[in-house]
Amino acid sequence: MKRRNMVLSITAAATAPGFVLAASKDEERADVRKAAQEALAAVYKVQPSARKAVESAAGYAAFSNFGMKILLAGSGTGKGVAVNNKTRATTYMKMAELQAGLGFGVKKFQLVWVFDTEQALNKFVDSGWEIGAQATASAKAGDKGASYQGAVAVSPGVWLYQVTGDSLAVELTAKGTKYYKDSDLN
Repeated sequence: MKRRNMVLSITAAATAPGFVLAASKDEERADVRKAAQEALAAVYKVQPSARKAVESAAGYAAFSNFGMKILLAGSGTGKGVAVNNKTRATTYMKMAELQAGLGFGVKKFQLVWVFDTEQALNKFVDSGWEIGAQATASAKAGDKGASYQGAVAVSPGVWLYQVTGDSLAVELTAKGTKYYKDSDLN
């Protein structure tokens, strides 16, 4: 008798209003697109010239990420989209990160990648990227004027804007980050 009551209780809870077992792929895609738009808006708010850089580039990728660091280890995850400005093709992507080094904190941050060439964008989308070591820097491309002010040059023709809000993080780290296609949403 107790077993039947427990099953009925679980069934009742699962069918209660507001209880969602799993979002549909369309809902997940909409959530990722919304997070990417929020990442773009955050970057544009702190660096208005980034809008022109994103719009005039071959493409861009926008991610919303979450990371945690406790003493000597940390990790992070994120989701976003990569967009080809010429074809308007959108690819859903994920980010995974591992860290080693002294630190403590939790942070939510947004990243916007800007690709000068379609080749650089395609490499990011098709091959994924792995990045090692962490650096905090600010760069301005001499030939691009103010359009990349506040962005970090990652490689030739690839720029990165990062916005961290509502965070508490003190870090001295080396970390590995991988960006790759989201096989569930593409």
